[in-house]
Amino acid sequence: MELAIETQSQNSNNVKFVTRSKNFNTQLCTIEQTFSHFGLLKNEIKVYLYLARAGQKKAGEIAEAISLHRTETYRILRDLEKKGILFSVFEKPLKFTAIPIDKAIDQLVDAQKMRIKILEKEKANVVELWLQMPQIIVEKAKKELFQMLEGEQQVILKAQEILERSEKELQIFAPSDYLSQLYYSDFTDKLKTYSEKLDITLLTDDSPRSRFFTEQIDLPKEKLGLVEAQGVPCFIISDHKELLIAFHDDDNSSESGDKKKFRTSAIWTNYNAFIWTLQMLFSKLHQDRNISQTPEETITFPTS
Repeated sequence: MELAIETQSQNSNNVKFVTRSKNFNTQLCTIEQTFSHFGLLKNEIKVYLYLARAGQKKAGEIAEAISLHRTETYRILRDLEKKGILFSVFEKPLKFTAIPIDKAIDQLVDAQKMRIKILEKEKANVVELWLQMPQIIVEKAKKELFQMLEGEQQVILKAQEILERSEKELQIFAPSDYLSQLYYSDFTDKLKTYSEKLDITLLTDDSPRSRFFTEQIDLPKEKLGLVEAQGVPCFIISDHKELLIAFHDDDNSSESGDKKKFRTSAIWTNYNAFIWTLQMLFSKLHQDRNISQTPEETITFPTS
């Protein structure tokens, strides 16, 4: 449902949704995705954004405008009020109003930070209680394991985990789309810190976008390479012992033609045959690499 607002009649304060341009829809979709990252449900986001644009409204007006049952609307309004992003207006009948969007995001961010602090404190208590319990003796034998990961955040966290436990060598092939994710998540900044103890090699596809990122990464130029490679997924090999391979759907368009952001997925494994196969591929790419150099023309900062 679109969140564009139109007055229903000259003598009414009620509003309804109308169709807007694709640009408006894209902007709105981005805003909704951002709010969803803070744990808000779809209908909660609709209620907040409606009030943020429409101003003070009664629960019945809200329910009618975004086609929600009135009982559910009251529940959502109370939940959003508890989260600190809505206020009740003491009028008769009762009305509700939203705080400005920048203040709402600040409120949600602070709540997430507080939740993280609480979880960090609880970790020590849980670990201590666990260690006090009788432990079952388990035979330690290497098992070949797989782990599926969904979402860019989980993939980046796994990549950082691999980097932190690497002992000798880290080999990375990251096409421009994935290199962008690693760059903006600060993963590439951490590579410089760990390069003092690890032999790190990073290869990427030979494109203007990749050249820009390799020029920003603070690694020795001989450790950065540009290769001609099409259709090769991103992968990271650590100490020839573990592998993270990431992939996403290349079709980023919906049936209506609207552009969608791709969803990143990945597989982590310590399966020797799989690691060996990707190791051979990396060695081949490494042999064919061009050392990253600043091109003569000016590089424009990527916007997407």
